[in-house]
Amino acid sequence: MLMAMIESIYETMNLRITETAFELHLRKIYPTRNILSMRETETIAGQECLDVQKKTDGSVNIIGEVATDPVASWMIQSAQVASKFTLFTHHAKTFPNLITALRNSMLRAGTFTDEKVAEEQVVQVLNFDIHLVKDFRGRRYIERITECIPVEEKNEYTYDYRKETSMEGKFDKFFDNATMFFSKTTNKELYKYRNILEFSNDSYVLVNPISDRNIREMRENMDDNDQIAFDQFIQRNWGISPQRIGATATEGARINAGTAQPTQPIQPAPEL
Repeated sequence: MLMAMIESIYETMNLRITETAFELHLRKIYPTRNILSMRETETIAGQECLDVQKKTDGSVNIIGEVATDPVASWMIQSAQVASKFTLFTHHAKTFPNLITALRNSMLRAGTFTDEKVAEEQVVQVLNFDIHLVKDFRGRRYIERITECIPVEEKNEYTYDYRKETSMEGKFDKFFDNATMFFSKTTNKELYKYRNILEFSNDSYVLVNPISDRNIREMRENMDDNDQIAFDQFIQRNWGISPQRIGATATEGARINAGTAQPTQPIQPAPEL
C-alpha cells in the first residue's frame, strides 16, 4: 500500500526515506523520482540519519515501519518539521490503539515524561489512518479511512463571583470554576476520530465528511486540476462548496454537522 501511494505524490516533491531495514526499494520502483533512502548502521544511529535528511530539501518523509520506540520518535519529529507530510506504517488494530501505542513509545523512548503531553504531540501529527485488513479468504482491502480531529482547548471559566454580594455566593461560583478545572485536568479529551470511508457490502461508502481544516490544507497542496476535481467531489458527496471552506471553524462545524450521513457506495472494493 505504501509503495503504491508514492505514485499519487507529485513528482516535484522530494522523498526522504528512513528504514531500519531496506524493504520499500522505492528507488528501483520509481527511478525518475528524487528519492534518498537511509537506514541506521552499527556506527550511525537512525537519529543521525534523520538529522541529515532535514537538511536535504525533502518534501515528504517516509518511515518504513514504526515497530520500535525510537522509530516512533523519528516519526513524530519528521512530521513536525522539515516536510510537508509524513507517511508511515503501523500494526495497530484500532485508531485509539494507534494513539496509545505511539504515546507509550514516546514515553518509553524518554522523549516525554507526561502521558497527556506525549499524546497531544501524537494527535497533532496524525491526520488520517488508512486501515488495511486481510480476511480469512486471503483478500486484502482497505477496511476504513479514519480522520483524527484534535480537540481545541476552550476557556469556559466564568467571573460571575464578582457579581455576588454574599460570601456564600462567591464560594459557590469559585467551586464551579474549580470543578471545571479539575474535570479538564483529569478527563481532558485530546482528540476525536471519525471514519470518512468504510468498506461495506463489497463497496466503499462515505460515512462522514472531512473536517474543514483538513479540506483547506489538502486544497492548498493541490495543483489546479486536482483542486477542481476535489471541489466537485466534496460538493457532490457532502454538499460542501469551496466558497464555504474559508468560513470560521464554528461555521464549518455547523455545515458538517448536517451532512454527516452515509452516501451511496462510490465504487467496488479492489483487492490489494
